[in-house]
Amino acid sequence: MLDLFPIVVLLPLLGFLHNGLLKDRIPHRFAGAIGTLAVFIPFLITLGAFNEFNPMERTAPHLVPVFDWILIGDFKTSFGYQIDQLSLYMTLIITGIGSLIHLYSMGYMKGNKGYNRFFAYLNLFIFCMLNLVLSDNLVLTFLGWEGVGLASYLLIGFDYDKSYAAEAGMKAFILNRIGDVGFILGTGFLFWLGGSLEYLTLQTNLSELSEFASYANLIALFFFIAAMGKSAQIPLYVWLPDAMAGPTPVSALIHAATMVTAGVFLIVRLNFVFYLAPDTSFFIACIGAATALFAATIGLLQNDIKKILAYSTVSQLGFMFLAMGSMSYVAGLFHLMTHAFFKALLFLGAGSVIHALHHEQNIKHMGKLFGKIKITSITFLLGTLAIAGFFPFSGFFSKDLILEKTYTYGAFGSVLWTVGVVAAFFTSFYMFRLVFVVFFGKDNTDSHHKVHESPWTMTFPLVVLAVGAVLSGFVLTPHFFLHIDTLERYFAPVLDRGTVLANQMGTFTKHTELTHQVEISLAAFSVGIASLGLILAYFIYQRKQSPILEEHTGFRKILFHKYYIDEIYDVLFVKPYVFLSKGIAYTFDIKILDRFFLGIGGSFGVIANGLRRLQSGFIGDYALYVVLGTFCILVYLLTRGV
Repeated sequence: MLDLFPIVVLLPLLGFLHNGLLKDRIPHRFAGAIGTLAVFIPFLITLGAFNEFNPMERTAPHLVPVFDWILIGDFKTSFGYQIDQLSLYMTLIITGIGSLIHLYSMGYMKGNKGYNRFFAYLNLFIFCMLNLVLSDNLVLTFLGWEGVGLASYLLIGFDYDKSYAAEAGMKAFILNRIGDVGFILGTGFLFWLGGSLEYLTLQTNLSELSEFASYANLIALFFFIAAMGKSAQIPLYVWLPDAMAGPTPVSALIHAATMVTAGVFLIVRLNFVFYLAPDTSFFIACIGAATALFAATIGLLQNDIKKILAYSTVSQLGFMFLAMGSMSYVAGLFHLMTHAFFKALLFLGAGSVIHALHHEQNIKHMGKLFGKIKITSITFLLGTLAIAGFFPFSGFFSKDLILEKTYTYGAFGSVLWTVGVVAAFFTSFYMFRLVFVVFFGKDNTDSHHKVHESPWTMTFPLVVLAVGAVLSGFVLTPHFFLHIDTLERYFAPVLDRGTVLANQMGTFTKHTELTHQVEISLAAFSVGIASLGLILAYFIYQRKQSPILEEHTGFRKILFHKYYIDEIYDVLFVKPYVFLSKGIAYTFDIKILDRFFLGIGGSFGVIANGLRRLQSGFIGDYALYVVLGTFCILVYLLTRGV
């Protein structure tokens, strides 16, 4: 099964080619089935490979070379895959949740004229993401990295006839290219120092290079810049909320299982660099904490159901990078998995609400849906309890672990922990605001439309994801509750070499061990904060149904307009760039470059027009030219010897 693993990557590619090339010739139902099976079959193969690999015991990665790719001088890289605990973990998430999103899309996109094209793009997205997480070298990782950028551009701008969708796709594409500069620079430095771009070779070569520690912070910073773009961290986060312009399944795929997790994956894959970069790691933790709090405050007053969830994604990604920065890589990966379940559930649940209300997205035009779409309502409520961090839902275990590890991280751990706790409070508040307004509040729906539950192709994925949102946290529990450490033992082989190298270089940061009493106190405080957010949302939006927070004046107006960050970027970057492009660069191009080269062309035209007159077509003229030419030659010969 392990040697057949390239099929996992090949099938989504074949699904993309099939549905893309035959999009006008095959029925929609067939295209949807092909697209879904092209992801579900790889999920089954990955499960088989997972059992065969036996990741709890085996430590050495299994390499699957496909073909030699690039050979230029001393530089050599192959097209091959590295199967280890990290890549298997990511592949299971991508294909498992991805196949559920594909199945959901079969019902959600029914009747859409671009149905076949949509499934082709979804398969392309999965293909690129699998190359990103399975590759055994940085070049192939970068190919997948750029591929998901292309696929996201196509999916976000899927309704390209709508200007806002096309602009959102372009915004995502450009901002991710900014981050890619960091990826290229970091890759160049690693090749210069390590002499290779294959992960296993780099780990070996760099461990023997004593001066590598002096470059580690810079290299780690470059790769974090790349992660900022892909995983939407301050200041490159602004593309992700606008990605809501695509169909709802696109939002679920990007936010839950694929693109935004790429930055987290990259840091863990390069843990042997980041373990040696404590300064950059602290910077990552600060950016993660700031992003978590910043995005959570914006989510408080948004009215578009998808925008609320989008800012919650940015905030939850901030928690993951808080874990990455505090070198709690297992905690970050744990939250990546639980977030994949409950965020996919929430987005698909939001899509089911939008489907039931005939494409209405403003929560002010919703209300009292709990009794009308019960499956959607119950599963959405379970997802909300998970993201808010209530015990014993999955979000409690993963987010609490991040906060605990942050609390014990260095001198500023308590400060970062406080920021994380405040962000968690806002998360609980705005999510239950959404729940109370949409499912339990005053009925503001359009009475002309009958509210109906979604078809089984949409509700079945909701039920499966709800089970994951409830139970997935039990793979890693605290000491005071069951003390399950399965995930820590699972990732140990991937992280051991990095920790050994950091110990050798003297840069390893060890977290302070907490007593059971302190651990229980932190967990109880976390649940208390989530409960406070729920209670406050209940009294404001359910019991009193007060419009006070909906009056957008003062600071509330700033929050509603998302701190005017897009407007600030427009003034600082977009307009100056347009001015340079249309003003200076355009003028230089037209008045100098064009005139210079057109002048050269015009000169040849003048010469050609003069010579053209010699071609008169009269024999007498040609005879005269012969006589004159002969005379000139004779004069030259006679005078040469004088």
